[in-house]
Amino acid sequence: MPDLPQKKVGIIACSGEELPSGTATREAALLVLERLRPQQTVTLCLPLFLAGEERERAFARFFPTIAVDGCDKRCAARATEKYSARPAASIVVDELRAQLGLEAPQRVRGAEEARRTLVAATADAIAREVDRLLGQDAAAEQIPQGSETANEDAAVCSCTSGIPVERLQVDGKTVELVALPAIFELLLKQGHRPDGGATSDAILELVRVYNAVAPEDEEPLRTVLATAYEEYCSKGDGK
Repeated sequence: MPDLPQKKVGIIACSGEELPSGTATREAALLVLERLRPQQTVTLCLPLFLAGEERERAFARFFPTIAVDGCDKRCAARATEKYSARPAASIVVDELRAQLGLEAPQRVRGAEEARRTLVAATADAIAREVDRLLGQDAAAEQIPQGSETANEDAAVCSCTSGIPVERLQVDGKTVELVALPAIFELLLKQGHRPDGGATSDAILELVRVYNAVAPEDEEPLRTVLATAYEEYCSKGDGK
């Protein structure tokens, strides 16, 4: 497989505003991103994800992603599975609260002890899933009671994760292909030279691992990929 950036865990949180548990998902995710596992996690933006932002969706195809939902509608988990891949882990705040016997928060804004407690418990659950997915044994840090919630501006976005995306013109349409530069680099290192035959098949096969390719688009895409790879090799890229 292509040599991708350092493995991290994506966190995609519910964007619901009408329920306290929806707000708690984002507050908990930010605590993990800023304080508990800042080097191991990035955030995915659910609205951008739903709008078709390819870098957001690409991250969830490459790396394990944790969906954090407020209620049993599981909007974040369902969107991740529909547009990228099944989440590596799914946490539902309402279910977690019931399991732990915690008081239900009543406010979506402002200081409230019940919501702070729920946010801390949810952040701890997320951090433990991060450790499991990365094969780490580190225990989640304890969040001091009464601590302020995280600053949203400090969160790390998936756009900084280094997922490579290449744009090609195929039959007059601009097509975004994730991992194409890494795929070309891998094939070149393996000694594949442009030949229009076996190498073209190998390129298309790897491209399909990370990108949805309709059957009717395979042949025109194969031709464009072969030309792009020939240009890549002629420039000596990846060496």
